[in-house]
Amino acid sequence: MSHARAVRRALITLAAAGALAISVGCTAGPAPSASVTASAPSANWDELGPIVYAQGKDTSGTVKAQVAEWNKANPNEQVELRELSESTDEQRDAMVERAKNKSGEFAVMAIDVVWTTEFAANGWLQELPSDRFPTGGYLKAAVDSGTYFDKLYAMPSTSDGALLYYRKDLLDKAGVQPPTTWAELQAACDKVLPSQDGMSCYGGQFDKYEGLTSNVAEAINSAGGSILNAQGQASVNSPEALAGLSWIVDGFTSGRIPAEAKTWQEEQSRAAFQSGKLLFLRNWPYMYELAEKDDRVAGRFAVAPLPGKDGPGVSTLGGQNLGISAFARNKGTALKFVNWMQTKEQQQRRLADASLAPVLEELYDEPALQAKIPYLKTLGDSIRTAQPRPKAARYSTDVSRAIQEEAHAAIDGTKDPQTALNDLQLRLEALVK
Repeated sequence: MSHARAVRRALITLAAAGALAISVGCTAGPAPSASVTASAPSANWDELGPIVYAQGKDTSGTVKAQVAEWNKANPNEQVELRELSESTDEQRDAMVERAKNKSGEFAVMAIDVVWTTEFAANGWLQELPSDRFPTGGYLKAAVDSGTYFDKLYAMPSTSDGALLYYRKDLLDKAGVQPPTTWAELQAACDKVLPSQDGMSCYGGQFDKYEGLTSNVAEAINSAGGSILNAQGQASVNSPEALAGLSWIVDGFTSGRIPAEAKTWQEEQSRAAFQSGKLLFLRNWPYMYELAEKDDRVAGRFAVAPLPGKDGPGVSTLGGQNLGISAFARNKGTALKFVNWMQTKEQQQRRLADASLAPVLEELYDEPALQAKIPYLKTLGDSIRTAQPRPKAARYSTDVSRAIQEEAHAAIDGTKDPQTALNDLQLRLEALVK
């Protein structure tokens, strides 16, 4: 299960109960070729008329209500909501198929933050002029996720960041504060675990899938390293990257991370935490309300930002952006619809009705919202320092797979961490030429 699907599915539960390339950290990627750029039509921002908005399944019904409201107020600029598969891979396939055929059928698309670079590099997205798409007051990390070579290609829509879940009851009993560094996390475990039979120190998502890329990227960034540098070049053969990957590998070797976590995705790790097998767990906000409904841990846990090597850690950025097809008609209506969807009122509505994390800074600091969503302030802190996954045109097809394979080889003991990173460096150099 992709973290985006998991977040959306369970955050909806929160709303119902009462109610967020390769360069981890880089701002550049492979430049679009002149031929690709020239093939995209120029934008006529004055052309108005009906458009199609495509996104994944609207399981909360919130977007349906938003589109209905828009259509009532704009009878001559109707928007058709086209719901795609719940599978993010199938959503991407549907969008890529139309883009390769230069079809503007999907005028506005909700695209995962990790797709923006790929779509922009291939000339599938219309560049969004800053004077028509204001991003003032937005989370910096969210704006960066929609930016390619210092140009905005997708409007930030929703965001997400990882959290450190911990057993507050056990830390309080031991007089221990939530850790901000890896050393503090280990010290907390050393103090608490001797009296907790069958409980391990830490867990995350270490199966060979997209979640592993996020966990490895966080460890490398939290140690001061990067997968790609600011110029978009592979940089995983650094001492900092080695420190990050080694922290994960050493966790399995020492028993800090249980051996079974090698096959954990989001749901398996959540089940382990809620069954009392973990003192600390890295996971997405979606599990907060689910854990609160579990009598085994309800009222006994809390969340904090991820810890890092020498200070607070760095989360991987999640969320979605709204992009406009380079081949679409009626881009003027697309412009108006995208900006309307991103007004404070509409972001607040998605947060309240579907618990989708906003991209406006101020919404994370509103006391009324914090009272309704207990983890909101901590999530805002996580997102403010989050880094995107590698910004690369071949991210979905090749880059993430390379990271997963080499990292998992180190976790399995097939390769030592340095060899895995050296091999990953060579693979990434070939992929981001």
